Formats: sequence, structure tokens, C-alpha cells
Amino acid sequence: MLKSKAFTHKTKKGTIIKVVKEHYLRDDIGCGISTCRSCVQKTPALLQEKPRVSKLVKKPAYIVPDTNVLYHQIDVIEHQVFVDVIILQTVLEELRHKSIAIYNRVRMLTSDPLRRFYVFCNEHHKETYIEKKQGETINDRNDRAIRTAVHWYGKHANSATPILLTDDKDNRAKAKELGVSTFSVRDFVESLDDCPELVDMVAANEEDLDGKEIGKKEYFDEHASPLQISAGLKAGILFQGTLNISLHNYTEVGLKQTLGLKNLNRAVHGDLIAVQLLPRDQWKAPLVDVVIEEEALGEDDLDQAEDTAAPGDSAMDVDSTNAEVKPTGKVIGIIQRNWRPYCGTIDKKSVVMTGGSGSQNVFFWSMDRRIPKIRIKTKQAISLVGKRIIVAVDGWPRNSRYPSGHFVKTLGEVGDRDTETEVLLLEHDCPYAPFSKHVESFLPPEGESWIVKDEHVAGRWDLRDLDICSIDPPGCTDIDDALHAKPLPNGNFEVGVHIADVSHFVKSGNAMDAEAARRGTTVYLVNKRVDMLPGLLGTNLCSLRSNVDRLAFSVIWEVDQEGEVQSVKYNKSVIRSKHSFTYDEAQARLDDPKMVDPVSQGIKILNQIAKKMRKKRMDRGALTLASPEVKFHLENDSQDPVDVEMKELKDTNALVEEFMLLANIYVAKKIFSHFPDSSMLRRHPKPPRTSFETLLKALEPLGITLDVSTSKTLSDSLDKAVIASDPYFNKLLRIMTTRCMMQAVYFCSGTTAEHEFWHYGLASEIYTHFTSPIRRYADLVVHRLLAAAIGVDRTYSSELTDKVKMTELSDVLNYRHRNAQHAGRSSVELFTTLYFRDKKVDEEGYVIRVLKNGFVVLIPRYGIEGIVYTTAPGAAAGSSAFAFDPAANTLTSPNLTVKIFLKVTVQITIEEAGVTGERSKLVMRLVSPAVPGLSVPPSGQVVEIPEQGPGIPETSSQASQPPATKKARKSKK
Repeated sequence: MLKSKAFTHKTKKGTIIKVVKEHYLRDDIGCGISTCRSCVQKTPALLQEKPRVSKLVKKPAYIVPDTNVLYHQIDVIEHQVFVDVIILQTVLEELRHKSIAIYNRVRMLTSDPLRRFYVFCNEHHKETYIEKKQGETINDRNDRAIRTAVHWYGKHANSATPILLTDDKDNRAKAKELGVSTFSVRDFVESLDDCPELVDMVAANEEDLDGKEIGKKEYFDEHASPLQISAGLKAGILFQGTLNISLHNYTEVGLKQTLGLKNLNRAVHGDLIAVQLLPRDQWKAPLVDVVIEEEALGEDDLDQAEDTAAPGDSAMDVDSTNAEVKPTGKVIGIIQRNWRPYCGTIDKKSVVMTGGSGSQNVFFWSMDRRIPKIRIKTKQAISLVGKRIIVAVDGWPRNSRYPSGHFVKTLGEVGDRDTETEVLLLEHDCPYAPFSKHVESFLPPEGESWIVKDEHVAGRWDLRDLDICSIDPPGCTDIDDALHAKPLPNGNFEVGVHIADVSHFVKSGNAMDAEAARRGTTVYLVNKRVDMLPGLLGTNLCSLRSNVDRLAFSVIWEVDQEGEVQSVKYNKSVIRSKHSFTYDEAQARLDDPKMVDPVSQGIKILNQIAKKMRKKRMDRGALTLASPEVKFHLENDSQDPVDVEMKELKDTNALVEEFMLLANIYVAKKIFSHFPDSSMLRRHPKPPRTSFETLLKALEPLGITLDVSTSKTLSDSLDKAVIASDPYFNKLLRIMTTRCMMQAVYFCSGTTAEHEFWHYGLASEIYTHFTSPIRRYADLVVHRLLAAAIGVDRTYSSELTDKVKMTELSDVLNYRHRNAQHAGRSSVELFTTLYFRDKKVDEEGYVIRVLKNGFVVLIPRYGIEGIVYTTAPGAAAGSSAFAFDPAANTLTSPNLTVKIFLKVTVQITIEEAGVTGERSKLVMRLVSPAVPGLSVPPSGQVVEIPEQGPGIPETSSQASQPPATKKARKSKK
């Protein structure tokens, strides 16, 4: 059945055109119930004949949630108790426009055959489709469409009753008029006897957040409406921005307008907000170079703080006469909330530890210190004390000091290694759930027995006779690159880089590709890794293991004796690696002149060429920035850290890195020449001079100058910045220079001027990521671009040429890449804390930053850093024995002047988690130089470090990477 709708439309040019929209209605769409005789031949049956029974209805019930239930109560719907659920097409389409993240979670449920979530296309069924009435809003029309579909199911299904789940009272009333069984989520959940924990998971709706349980006093101003915000932005009265609160200073906000606590007006970190400037006499100086951690305040304390705090006020406010006054603003509206599930703990002080099993209002502290504490209502309060839990925010009424939320699930005990690892993955938004059966259905059906066949070789180079080898860390299983080199008759060399052909197994657009794109990258932690691809591919079929045939994508150059590229060619290939080396094993081949077999000769040729190529890169201005890694030795059974050491880089590390860089550069040139508007490239912006100001100032007393005009001048001045008596000084300087760099990012070539493609750190005009498709989705996209560019793939997806989609994908991958790095660093910090638990150790370190209320010290032996406070937390400004000089960047007391490069001894201990629910944290206190009232006595466990100047290893809690990270020792550019 075809329904047509015609209307006229006026174009921008004034032309009147007629538009005809056609809508097909069908009678062959089945209901999905397994015993329905009239539908079983139309569509695959999914719903059971007799779904679960609810006390609310006499018959077994199929659940039909409306859009807002899925949007607000997805945590409940994902519970295993919800099976035999009907998802209407109307609901799914509304949800996709409302939240793509929750839409994807629902699609995961519909793809799981065990959950039996059936999608019913009510908008194309001739008996359930409805027209929009005149004057009816689209929201009202969709609600009516949902009621109509549920009503049809009620007449159609004899063995069970459809239940409409909606928290909209008006929608429930209209559904009952039709004779439809309908309940709120809370009422339905409370009727289920076998899962009482679900009651705590129900999100509060408007009825719950009307303030009856909270209080009558209105603590915050009313938010402006969307229309008022839009008008204010257009008029220039309001300013739009994302609320970005500092991790180290909860009063510091990443907007040009400095916001006070009261004036945040219920905005939460990450929200897109509208800000109004306050009068000039209320402007204040920001709290720069100071660390402030929010105390665990009681209700009365916070009430007083909110009532009295002016913008920028705190216990450690700065003297506005000595700092630049900044504009101060007030949040007058929320443009878009960016709430997410938060990990943390229940505030034990808020729990009544005696009494019955009824619900309690308790407070939850998020692990993310930028999030305010959240009020939740739970029956499990006593049992949740000391546990890591997940809480979701439901809303923040004006008459509540805190946002309200609901319990989602328990993760485990506070301090447990596995629990804390799961928490850091959640907090950094790193997907880590096992791959679904739907995703794994796209793996080769042969499984581990899959082999390269003649049909796979067609169109590929057969390179199985070449002496190819791989060089990786010990225990590496995801080997995605291999190399070879051999002399040519003309005196030149043939050099090849061979990368795992992941695109052969992961086809564009299928569920496995979508999951890989969602994950973006493999996440490497100290004790585990979270793979981007199922293990069958990552550690087996794609991994370029030795002595087995593997599919690859090869780049082969002809290089002369001076390391100059004469020609290059690209193609897919079949290889058979002759050996899988560790770095130490490959280094032994390099160092042993007796090793003259073809593979060893190839490694020596590669090393010879790599050194010449590296010198040419350095001459062009490429930077050598120190970034070694910390490596934990874990006890085999308990996986507890028993030792920690710094990683040592060898010639073979540099060898592999050099040819990975070369491959990435040449592939970037190739894909850009064919896809100038849609290539996925990677750039490293030039850092502004202001980023170097503190470092340059610290170098002045040493008579050392860095020329930061270009990467070449910076590289040359770094080479010259040597103090003969301090061998570590140059390494330290390179560490600190790394901190001044901008972040390298993926981008779509059509969105950026060509002169901005420049990769500052590599001094390369163009760059991309090609060499790690097992662990980075960007590389997989580049493989597809290269295959299309050389004509191997003539049926490539149109998304490869879609500038908008490539830009959106680049943004997602930048987000995932950044979060994976942060998760890796958090894992290092977690295991460092575990290592120092029950220890009190004195270690030598070096001051790398000076703050108003302390200084940051980096410890060479462990590659960790921490703050030595010179002012007690919460103390009034001026109570410290040290005077802060922002011009000289020093802290001065009668006994000591603290400045960058100062060598100190600190005492390292672990402070257990406090009431705010953060992890146990590493604490540093000054031992020497001795300062009365600040220094602590030595612990007697000093580990001496040779007198080698103010040098530190090339790692810190900010730059550390976990030891399992494979590509960190290759190209991290």
C-alpha cells in the first residue's frame, strides 16, 4: 500500500517547487511472537509464547517501553530480567535523534538473541501507522503512534498482554482510555519479586524531583529557556562554552569567564552552558599556580559556602593586586547536559548504620573530583559502604544543593586491584565489555584453523621467499608489523615494511567494524589490555607470527647508500616471517659480527639505513623528546607489583621506529594524492611560545637559552643545552620540553589548509597512521584509503570520500586515543600506589614545577611525581612559611628557596581513601633540605642515587605508559 503526500516548498531563490513524499505501508510485517500463526511466515519469530509473569497483570506480559523510558531508564532495561521486549520503530527513531550513545546500547540489546528484544516496524505496518493531526506536535503524534501500536498488539496477541512502560502520567491516562495495560517503570519494577536491586536503579522522574523530599528553599536561580539562550547568544549578551573544571583546582573553570561555585548554577563538568558576564566590580583574579582539593563538606558547611561564596572565593584566594583580574560570569542556562554514569563510593557519614531495610537518602562521591556529590535513595545503603558503585544523575532541582541520581550497579570492594582497574576504564570511557556474539559472527568460520589459500593470493605480491622478520617486546602477541632489507645488484637496497592486512577480515559497515570504530584503539594497562578487535584476529589470524603465512599490506622502497629513497611501491601481499625477535634478541644479532645469516644481515642493513635517515630527520628539525617507560614486575599468581624499573631503549627500538615513520609518511602522501578532501591524516600543531615561558624563565639563571621559533631551532638549542657536570640535565630538559608540546590529532584533509598539515615533532609536511591496524582504527581506515588509491579495492565505501563523516570519525578517534592514554597512565598510578602500600620510603627527586602552595617533585627511580605542599589544605592564604614569587617562579623561606631543577629528598607514603571516595593516593613530604615546620624525619629507607645532576628518567605519572604497550617503543608521534 502506497501513501503519498504532496506539498509546495519555496527555495532560497524564490522558486516554488512541488515535493511529493511516498510512504509504503505493508501487510507482511510480523509481530515477532513465536506462536502467532498469521505472522510466523512473515518475519523471524523472536518473542517467546509465554514471557515472564508480572503481578500487575493476569497474563504473561511483553514489555513495550516508550522513548523516554529507554532514554532515562536504560540501566534498568539492560538488566537481565528484561527479556521479550518490543522496541517500536517510532521509539528507536526518536531515540537515535535524542542520544546516539543510548541508541547504540539499545541496538546492542536487539542484536543479542538471548535477550529477545524485537524491533517492530510500526511506521510501515498498515494497521499501526497513523497520520499527524492538524495542530498536533510531533511529540504528541509519536506518543499516539506508540499507544496505537501497543493497542494493536493487545488485540493481536492472545497468549500474552503487552504492557506499555511510560513515566508520562498523561500518556498513561490516554493509554488506559484505549484499554492498554500501562505502568510506570517504578511500579513495574516493584512488582518483580526476584530482583529487588532493580528498585534502586530506577531513575527519578519529574514526579520524584518535584522537591517534596528535598526542601522548599531555592538555592539556585532558574535556568533560561532555550529561546532566551538563543536570543542572548545572537545579541552577544551571553557566551557559550563547555564547562571544563580543573582536576587540581575545583574553583578553576576552563572558560574565559571565571565562575564561582554559586554561579555555576547546577552546571556540571562537561556541560555545554550559556554564561552571562557579571559587572566589572565583581571580576576577580583566577587562582593560578595553586592546587585546591574540595573538602568533604557536610550539608550545613556547603549551605554556608553556597550562600556566602562570591565568584572565585575560596580559602586560598589570590591577591587581585598581584594578578591579572579576569571577567567573572554566571551560568544562566544549560544548552546541553553531558552527564554520564559516575564511579565512586557512598559517603559513610550519610548512612544510618542501624535500623530496618527501608530506603535511605545517602550521598555519593564520584571518583572524578570535578563532579559534585550526588544524592541517591537506596535500600542497600549499609551494604554499599566500602564498595565501588556506579551512579547516574537524574536531575538537579533548584531547591536542592546537590544533584539527584540513582544506583546503577556495584563494581567491587574499594582498593581491590581488579575493581579499581574496571573503575579507571569506566572513568575514562574505554569500552571493555566482551565482544558480543553478533560481532564475533563476522569472524572467519574456520576459527583458528583458518589458513591462507590460493584464492587469497590472487592480486597480491607473494613475498613468502623474502627474509622478513618482526621485532617486538617480550611476550608480544599482536604483531602487526614486520620488515626486510636486502642488497640490490646496483648497490642500492630494497627495504620493506609489511603491515597486517586487518581490512581483509574487518569489512566496512559490518558489526565488527562498527565495534572497532566505537572502541577506536586498544587500551594498554599495566596488568592487561583491552583489545580493539577480537582475540582471534588480533593475536592470531592478523598477527604476523613467524613461520606461518599471513596476509599483509606492504610498502617497498629502493634506497641508496645514503638513505635516500629512489622509488616506492605499494600492494597487498602474502608473507611468511622467518623470525619473531624481541628487542634484546635483535640487538644481539646487531652486536654479533659472527651472525651473517640472511635475516641477521637484513637487520644490520636496516640499522645502517635507519641511522642515516634519522640524522636527516634531525637535520630537518625533528625533535628528540625523552619519553621512556616504567615497567612493573608483577607476581605471577596475585599480579601484585613486586618491583619497578625504567625501560631501556636500544638501537633496535630506533630502527623499528624509523621505518614505521617512513611508511606512515609515504602512505600519507599516496592517499592524499588520490583523496585530497577526505584522507585521514595526523598533524602536530606548533606550540605557542607562551607554553615555554615558565621553562625559559627557569633556564635563565643557568645561562641556557632555548630558541623556540621553529622545531629546527628548538632541536638545535636542545642539543646545545648541556651542563658538563650534570649528565642528566639535557634529558631533564627534553622531558620538560615534552610537557610544552601540543597534542597530535587526527583530521580530515579537506577541513584543514595544506600548510597546516605539518607535523611539528617529526618535521614532516604530511603524516598519518598506517602501521598498527590491529590496535588503532585510524590505521584500518588508512588501509582502506590506500587500497582504493592503488586500485586494489574498486568497490570502497562512499564514507571514505565523505568529508563530514571522516571529520566526525577523526573527532571520535581523537577522543578514544586520548582517553586510552589517560587510562594507561591511571593504571600506572594505580599500580604505583599498590607497590608503595605499607611502605615509607625516602627517595631523591627533582623539582619540576613551582606552585603557590607547594611544588611538584619527580622521582627518578620510580618515574612518579607528586606535590609537596607548603601550605596545609584549607589553611588561609599567607599561613605558609614560604613566599611565592610568580615573577621568579620560586617559593622562598628563611631556610630554602624552591625553584625548578632543585634536588630534594622526599618521603613517599600512601594515604588511604578518605570520605570523598577517591583512590588511595601517593603522598610526598619533604625530608631535605630541612625546613622547620615542613620537613619530616628520614624513614631510614633512603635509596641513594649517583650524583649526576638534576636528571630524571624520561617518565612521570603524566608521561608513563604501561609495559604492555607495544607501539610506545615505535612511533608515538
